[in-house]
Amino acid sequence: MSSAALVLRGVARKLKRVLLPRRRPRAGTFQPYNHTLPDRYPWLFRAAVAALAGREPLRLLSFGCSRGDEVLALRGYFPGAAIRGLDIDPRNIRTCRARVPQAAPGVSFATAANVAAEPDASYDAIFCLAVLVHGDLVVRGATRSDPLLYFADFERLVTDFHRCLKPGGVLFLHSTNFRFCDTSVAAQFDVVLSAPPEEMPVDGKFDRNNRLLKDEQYFDVGFRKH
Repeated sequence: MSSAALVLRGVARKLKRVLLPRRRPRAGTFQPYNHTLPDRYPWLFRAAVAALAGREPLRLLSFGCSRGDEVLALRGYFPGAAIRGLDIDPRNIRTCRARVPQAAPGVSFATAANVAAEPDASYDAIFCLAVLVHGDLVVRGATRSDPLLYFADFERLVTDFHRCLKPGGVLFLHSTNFRFCDTSVAAQFDVVLSAPPEEMPVDGKFDRNNRLLKDEQYFDVGFRKH
């Protein structure tokens, strides 16, 4: 094989690693992509500041923190808060720790596919943004979310979020393939934030039976625990 062909093969392999979704174990079948941006949801973070006013000192959880941009953004909006970032991919957590050293006051990271190891009633707010979604569902024009995603997994996870929140704590869910209002635990929350239509992506919503909800618009993204 020529040197030029070897170079092209190397470039192709690098592009494949960047562009293709990561393979994840069954415990973390949600969002397979690493894409993130600094201060990605400023309107939501500003609303969170207002919703959490007067609850200092705060303890926040960034679930599915990817490479740490969300934790860094939350640090800016809540400079005195203790912030914990969880992500299923250990490579992401290594990147987070390199960007935000463990010595940084109040900031910690761990590899986890769920919040089973987090204590009861330990957080004032949980941010789960563009995590409980699978980008391929829209690309494929899927009429069912399974076998990529299952409502039962979504419901199980958000129910455990409820366990981890303090009374009066707030759960922020943005860009999900399922509606929080369809879960049994939703009755334990009040809606406190709905997104402007222009801030809602076309991510497709599926029902409790994993079937596509056609022409469904759902804007609720912030929920306060009773």
